[in-house]
Parts: sequence; C-alpha cells; structure tokens
Amino acid sequence: MALAIRDVREHELDAVLALNNTAGRSILVLDAVQLRYFYDHADYFRVAEIDGQLAGFLIALRDGGDYSSPNYRWFNEHYPSFVYIDRIVIANAYRRHGLGRIFYCDVNSFAEVRVPLLACEVFLEPVDDVVVLFHGTYGFQEVGQQRMGEHGPQVSLLAKDLPSYTYVRDTYLEHGGLPDEPWLAGRPTLKTDNTTKRRLAGERRS
Repeated sequence: MALAIRDVREHELDAVLALNNTAGRSILVLDAVQLRYFYDHADYFRVAEIDGQLAGFLIALRDGGDYSSPNYRWFNEHYPSFVYIDRIVIANAYRRHGLGRIFYCDVNSFAEVRVPLLACEVFLEPVDDVVVLFHGTYGFQEVGQQRMGEHGPQVSLLAKDLPSYTYVRDTYLEHGGLPDEPWLAGRPTLKTDNTTKRRLAGERRS
C-alpha cells in the first residue's frame, strides 16, 4: 500500500466535495463555493492518497482570517495565535487504518513550527466516545463549550499546547524565518492577499 499525504490539487475538489458530503452527520455539508473558499484560503489543505485513490483529507486554518465558522471565531476571540482544524474526513473504505492519527501527526508538524496552539472541536450531540477519546489521547484539552447556532449541536472546544513552538520561535522565527525546506513550506496555492502577507511577515516576528 503506497500512502502519500500531500497538498490538494484543484482538479480534486469535486472528489473532495463528494467525500465530505457522504461522510455522515458528524461532518457539516459543504457546497462548491464553501470548498473553494478553503482551497483559496486554508493554510493547510492536504489529502491522503492510497494507491492513487483519494482516501481522505484534512483542512486547517490559522488565526486572524475571515472564516465565518462560530467555532473558529470562538478561538479567534480567545487566543491570539493558533491553527484550527476545521474538518477531517476519511473515506469509508480506509477507516480503521490509522489515517486519522497520520493526519493529526502531519498537521501537528505543520502547526508546531508556526503557532503555540492546535485547536478543533468535537460534537457532543450526539457524543461519540471514540472521537472524544481519540482527541484526549492525542493531548487535547477542553477549553470551552458552545452551541452552534440557536438549534445547532453542542460542541466541546479543544486545544493542544505545542511546546516545540517556543524553540522554533526563539531559534528561527525571530532570526530570519524557517529554513527553506520543502516540508516546512506553506501551501503554494495560498493567495498572497493582505491577510496572507501579514501572516507570512508575522512568522518572522511570532
């Protein structure tokens, strides 16, 4: 089995959309416009490819964006710097193969050289003990709860401290930035708008 975790490609968006919208009630449905927003603005948007087949994806965003998710906005109001995991989806045929942990290790590696905190949420209605346990064993702690809209589900807001960030900040970010290595690079398709320019500059000052 050949596994690759890599940045999403534009021609794969239809397949990603179909995978998202058949994932079940724990994953919020997207339309093409919403997915395009992620393609244009998400700091982390990677897919898992197994033997040439799309097996899953994970989308995450840094702080300071205009994303309208109430959970993302909650973290923006409470923390100055973080990477927020918006969603992770694994295709049915590839579940129980450890892809979730592989994705979380990958996004953790992406985040810890940029920010001090990795954030996400889990649904509490209905509660999924497997999902709750997964996040707990991976080092997440509950930092709050809220309801997603007047009639939406209650969610547990989770955060994980990234202790490696302090070393990276003091050694690299405050002294010229990260080394020019492929595994440290951001998404090549990320738009260089004012927000992105501010973030890129901020990586030198964080």
